[in-house]
Amino acid sequence: MNQSKLFLSVASIGFIAGLVGGQVATQFFAFTASPSPSIGRYQDRGGTIPKAPVGSETDDRVIAVVDHASPSVVSIQIRKVVSARTRNSFAPFDFFSFPQQPSPSVSTGKEQVVGGGTGFIVSDDGMVLTNRHVLADEAAHYVALTNAGEEVELTILALDPINDLAVAKLAGDKKYTPLQLGDSSLVRIGQTVIAIGNTLSEYQNTVTKGVVSGIGRRVVAGSAGTGDSEVIEEAIQTDAAINPGNSGGPLLTLDGTVIGINTAINEAGQSIGFAITSNVARQVIKSVRTTGRIVRPWLGVRYVMMDAEYAATNKLSVNHGALIVPSNTLNDPSVIAGSPADKAGLKENDIITMVDGKGVSIKAPLGRLIGVHKPGDHIVLTLLRDGKEKTVTVTLDEYKVK
Repeated sequence: MNQSKLFLSVASIGFIAGLVGGQVATQFFAFTASPSPSIGRYQDRGGTIPKAPVGSETDDRVIAVVDHASPSVVSIQIRKVVSARTRNSFAPFDFFSFPQQPSPSVSTGKEQVVGGGTGFIVSDDGMVLTNRHVLADEAAHYVALTNAGEEVELTILALDPINDLAVAKLAGDKKYTPLQLGDSSLVRIGQTVIAIGNTLSEYQNTVTKGVVSGIGRRVVAGSAGTGDSEVIEEAIQTDAAINPGNSGGPLLTLDGTVIGINTAINEAGQSIGFAITSNVARQVIKSVRTTGRIVRPWLGVRYVMMDAEYAATNKLSVNHGALIVPSNTLNDPSVIAGSPADKAGLKENDIITMVDGKGVSIKAPLGRLIGVHKPGDHIVLTLLRDGKEKTVTVTLDEYKVK
């Protein structure tokens, strides 16, 4: 079976510990975002850059986009007191690893830079979007270096419990020029894109250019040496060179809008990088703006997305849908006790085939169909149980970060 099609969702944790063979992945139900009315053009500091006709890309256009975007991109330093030298390594399929700066073998008691990443400004009051794994160390504190050379303290506002995204805030009352999020659903293979990031945590605002080499990719990625993994659904694949330290940087179109947040690389390949879509990021930012946190709908089941091969191998009556898998241990239940799914009577071995009349399949996974809703919404699930079809109404709850 194609391992990339096997999808296991656990609605009680936000990452996978101890992936086996790359076949099991963990993800909660994510938002599906709607386009912003401001998409399409951007206001340069000197005026509006018109859309370029197909095939008319020029160096001047790329330069104009870089000039516009660079002041809104920040390099993030991870600072902490360390007691020994540490080294990073890459996993074959990994989040960006952060090259650590030399540190003494014996602690000096002084804070030092131990790694870095990238972020970009998304509001005029200094809200910054980056990757969760950049801001994951609770023992560290974070400083943003602007393109103008300023050091600004960075405060974490929210870490996404599902996607590898984080929202932070630059200290102070200074007004900034934000980058605009584009509509990632309009991205096309072959489209020229530009990546900007803090390469190797040393070369600030490094620019690379390439094309979108794939869309709708499903990527299992994790931090080297930790055993933690995540699923990135519908990622944008690009051949624009993405390097360690570029984590959280923008992937830009020739219109100067952000269509992705650079997140993962495949070290086994050459110039294969992946970005979380801007449409997912937009909902995260909106949630933090309106509620002060990232709100996610919650169903509460562990499931495997089925295809024809999986159904044939397991002698199932249908070749699509989400199979609620049997429990392996008391700590790994099929249906989370007290969850919306539990209250609605869902059971292991149920096959969810539709959500509100929309078919569940590899191309339309359960997580995406649930993710368009809000906590408190009522949804109708069509499922097969013991070969018989039935419908169940479920009231979604809000996922709570443990």
